[in-house]
Amino acid sequence: MNWSVAWSKFGDVFDYASNAEKKAEFNKVMAESGFWDDQDAAQKVIGQMKQARAVTDPIDETAEVLEEISMLAELGEEGGASEVVDELAAALESAEAKLDALEFQVMLGGENDNRNAFITVQAGAGGVDATDFAEMLLRMYMRWGEAKEFEMTEIELLTNDEGGIRHATLLFSGPYAYGKLKAERGVHRLVRISPYDAQSRRHTSFAAVEVMPEFEDEGAIDLDMAEVRVDTYRAGGAGGQHVNKTDSAVRMTHLPTGIVVQCQNERSQLKNRRIASKMLVSRLFELRETSRDDELKSMYGNKGEISWGAQIRSYVLHPYQMVKDHRTNLEIGDARSVLDGNIDPFIEEYLRSRATR
Repeated sequence: MNWSVAWSKFGDVFDYASNAEKKAEFNKVMAESGFWDDQDAAQKVIGQMKQARAVTDPIDETAEVLEEISMLAELGEEGGASEVVDELAAALESAEAKLDALEFQVMLGGENDNRNAFITVQAGAGGVDATDFAEMLLRMYMRWGEAKEFEMTEIELLTNDEGGIRHATLLFSGPYAYGKLKAERGVHRLVRISPYDAQSRRHTSFAAVEVMPEFEDEGAIDLDMAEVRVDTYRAGGAGGQHVNKTDSAVRMTHLPTGIVVQCQNERSQLKNRRIASKMLVSRLFELRETSRDDELKSMYGNKGEISWGAQIRSYVLHPYQMVKDHRTNLEIGDARSVLDGNIDPFIEEYLRSRATR
């Protein structure tokens, strides 16, 4: 890697100066005595601070390591080479890793990559094995999100009586959530000995994953509410007595496209309506993007739903263990590790492959 060339482009690409100013402003706001008086406003500032630090911290840390390398090199030139060889080797290794990470982050430069992300997991063909697989995928993303310290909010969850989930949506809040999770969009396939088959036969099941950016307002799409049917209903599942007493859950149907979104996680119908409206804007935005992206066009149907075509990834648990991404041909033999949230190699390989097109 040509470090000087790579380093020179990072500050401009990430708009380091602007984010450093924002970070300083947010630090002042957070130091004020009444900062926590308005919880919603405080959480919004904290989220903005995380976005700014996601840019400034990696660059600052890399700059420190490069400065250390320069200092160690000077010491070596002055005759202390034998004492600094090990330190210099460690610093060089650290610098290369940090610069590689920054170079990867350059790929997260899409218009909406820094936004929060809605991720929806939908069981497909395969009966109860498919609903179980959908729950496995949901857990995989939650474990990944926990490791990344993302805030995760359940938007809606529809369980299956026999096991697993039919449909679930989570909101991942944190720096570049959409830019990373968009690599997971598509049909996923599981091959295993079914725990639901009394004869222990091998079964294949499918689940679809949709990923959409969260917009703070509806400016991304001109949404005409006259074209939207709004239904309210009683939320199901866990949540106490409240879920069975009020019609707080909201379902929105966009009549021209047939796109349906729903939200039931809030006790307030008004809040659920607001979140559902955000999701609908996000779904319509994704549908619009399909006309500009050949890969999305082949993945989505005419109503904005992921089509049951060729899968993007296979999880094989029998007769051997392997997870293979069919877009990049990356294979990982430790399938359990992947299902425990180790999906970064697939995300990075996919984004790198997109960057070279």
